[in-house]
Amino acid sequence: MARFAASPHDKLTYYVYPTPYGPVTIAERAGAVCAVALGDVRLDGERRPAEATNACSTQLLEFFAGKRTSFDVPAVLEGSDFQVRVWRAIEAIPYGQTRTNREIAEAIGQPETYRMVGAAVRKNPLAVLVPAHRVVGANGRPTGADRSAQLRAAFLELERRHA
Repeated sequence: MARFAASPHDKLTYYVYPTPYGPVTIAERAGAVCAVALGDVRLDGERRPAEATNACSTQLLEFFAGKRTSFDVPAVLEGSDFQVRVWRAIEAIPYGQTRTNREIAEAIGQPETYRMVGAAVRKNPLAVLVPAHRVVGANGRPTGADRSAQLRAAFLELERRHA
């Protein structure tokens, strides 16, 4: 994923795109994707498509079709230093593989922070682009029993089929 610096003062625009897994809301600020949320989510900003959101939608559709394993849209990670370190470690998980919160904590050099890692994983602002679906419980499966857990399991299955 291409790195981009955007100011929180830049105007946010977002749009909702259909996918085989349901709607996905994609937001951009200053030409860089700053949020990808599963579902039709209302955000503070203008609801309209933009070049960055359209490009991200296209790449997500390619991913869902098994034709893409990584993303190169301009994107910005907005979070604390710790969260950004966790999200970058998640980005390093190879396509089709998984890691636990404890393994991510060890990868960032702070093994005692595995619970904080779990909180950062849940706050991931770039669903699928930062593949938090690759972070699983100790049993090797996505945690939770809600719609989000079902989608994460589906994304893992998709990756395993195409890896």
